[in-house]
Formats: sequence, structure tokens, C-alpha cells
Amino acid sequence: MDKRTCLYEKHIGLEAKMVSFGGFEMPIQYTDITDEHLAVRQHCGVFDVSHMGEVLVTGPEAERFVQHIFTNDVKGLEAGKILYGMMLHENGGTIDDLLVYKEADDRFFLVINAANIDKDYAWISSEAQKYDVKAENQSEYYGQIAVQGPDTERIVESVLGLECKELVFYTFKHIEVDGETIIVSRTGYTGEDGFEIYGSHKFIQQAWDKLLACGEVKPCGLGCRDTLRFEVGLPLYGDELTDDLSPLEAGLGMFCKLDKEEFVGREAVAKQKEEGLTRKIVGIELEGKAIPRHGYEVVVNDEVVGHVTTGYNSIMTGKSVCMALVDIAYAKLDTPVQVRIHRKLHNGVVVKKRFYQKSYKK
Repeated sequence: MDKRTCLYEKHIGLEAKMVSFGGFEMPIQYTDITDEHLAVRQHCGVFDVSHMGEVLVTGPEAERFVQHIFTNDVKGLEAGKILYGMMLHENGGTIDDLLVYKEADDRFFLVINAANIDKDYAWISSEAQKYDVKAENQSEYYGQIAVQGPDTERIVESVLGLECKELVFYTFKHIEVDGETIIVSRTGYTGEDGFEIYGSHKFIQQAWDKLLACGEVKPCGLGCRDTLRFEVGLPLYGDELTDDLSPLEAGLGMFCKLDKEEFVGREAVAKQKEEGLTRKIVGIELEGKAIPRHGYEVVVNDEVVGHVTTGYNSIMTGKSVCMALVDIAYAKLDTPVQVRIHRKLHNGVVVKKRFYQKSYKK
């Protein structure tokens, strides 16, 4: 049976359409995916992301340990900064993509994907045995909301009373509220400015109520979360990153610091880079309005050369676009391809994966 987040009753009260996602019962939409998408692009929307996992790593060797399990480079990272990267299998396949929050040299907060919490924590705990660290799964404690959109900073400050103006992109801070320490960060998974707020279930429920009561914030479901992140070329684990897909194949090599001394999977990724990729995630823009969906075949000269990982009619551009994993010979920009949709081949061309320009606060 699927788990429920601390905001489940709120979603039911709003008559949200609920679906199973990552082992949780989650709202896919409240009213209309397009309306919710536009609210985030133009004003402000709030998402329940309490299903995400949180792992706290503490101890004298915390930095060394995170360096070992994480593809990005946390050495010398300032406290209050956040890095994006991956945890890899020895063969270079991706266990998960995650955010690492540095609280101190001996304290790191890892935010992982809901569907992977058990898998990730088991792997992290196993690797932790080689180091003087403690890895603690705090996913049950934290609720989390993401408030996203161009009006977010003003609303979070005025409605929630959280001072966060000074936070720049990929930073966070702790704030004391009524004897509780909450975490506020500025990362975003929508291509818009926004904040993530982590706290106890009670705090998150109260914050949700205040945001909706102000009349300026629209509740948003996983449906538009997917259309938003897709439109700006951000990956979803399970689609653009998988156990048998490396960060290089996903076009995320910049988050794999091969000049680091070591990390799990480094040798496999370095070898892959040296030998050259055989496949890669690309963007494709189709002629017409037919919508490519996950798993649909990409075809060149009647030969299947890949498959769609995510596809939509882009809400902001009105174009039929997708991300797809294709053979490397067909990964160059402007390469003509076709996508098979309901047995019919639709003409398209390889384009950049960022279908819409991001507007983060730097």
C-alpha cells in the first residue's frame, strides 16, 4: 500500500486527482495541468514534495565519505552551499541523482528521490561502514514544500515571514521558528525562481495553509511538475537517468568531476568518456501536434535508433517536443529523425534539450 505525506488530507480536501508515484499517494493535479503550469511560470505555485528522501551524514570523515559516494566535488565547499550530482554503480550506471547540502565539514544533508529512498539508504549505509561516519535516514521526519514562480520571494517573505532574500541560487540556511529549526533552500526543479522548505509535519501543514489562504498561490500537482522540469531540460530519475544509464549519456557530464581522486563509478565513467559514447539523451522537435510519449520509438531510415524518455506538447512554446535516448550517430543537432506515434511516423529534428529558457535568480 502506498504511503501518504503529511499533506495528504489537504489534497483530499482540495479534491486533487491522486496517483501512485514513488511509493506514495500523490496529487497529479488539482484543477488543470496547464493552469497549474502557467501559475508557476507567471506567478506562484506550491508543491507537496514531502515524498522526497533526506539522509543526514555526520562524523569526522563526512566530507571524505560524501566525496566517495558523490560525483560532484564537495571538497572545500562552503557551509550553506548546495551541489547537484549523482551516486553511481561501479559500472557507471546511476543509482540516483541528488542534492547535497553542506551544513559543516562534519555534517551533510542529502536529498534523494522518493522512489529510491530504500535502495539509496541501503547503499549509502553499506558504503558508510568503511568510514567514521553515521548515515541517518530522516525521511519520515521531514515534510517539504516547494514554492516556485516569479512572485515567490515576496510571498515567502510576507506570508510565511521567512527572510530569504539573501539566498542565491543553490544555497540554503537554517531558520528558527517557534522553537523548531527549518531549512530553506533556493534550488528549484521548474526553471523558475523558488524555495524549498523542510520542517516537521506540523510546520509544513501550517505553511501550506498560510500560502493557500493568501490567495496568491496555486496548489500544483506532479503533472505540471513534470511538464515544468521537462520544458527546461531537467532530468527525471527513471526516465533520463536509470540504473543502466550514465550521467555522460544523460548529458550531465559537468556534474561528474573526473579530476577528483576517486568516487564510486569514476573509472567506468572515465573509460566511457575516453572511448566515446554509443548513445545519448537528446531533444527532438516534431512537426505537427502529435505528442511523443515515454517508450515511443525513434526511427531513421526505417531503423529504430532510440526511444523517447519524456514527451509533451510544450505549454510555453506550443511545440511537440521530447527527450529521447538515441544512438550516438543520430545525436547531433539538426539531425532529421522520426518518432513512431500510434504506428505512424512523424518527422522531427534533433534540438537542444532546453525547450524553454530558465529564469532562476542567480
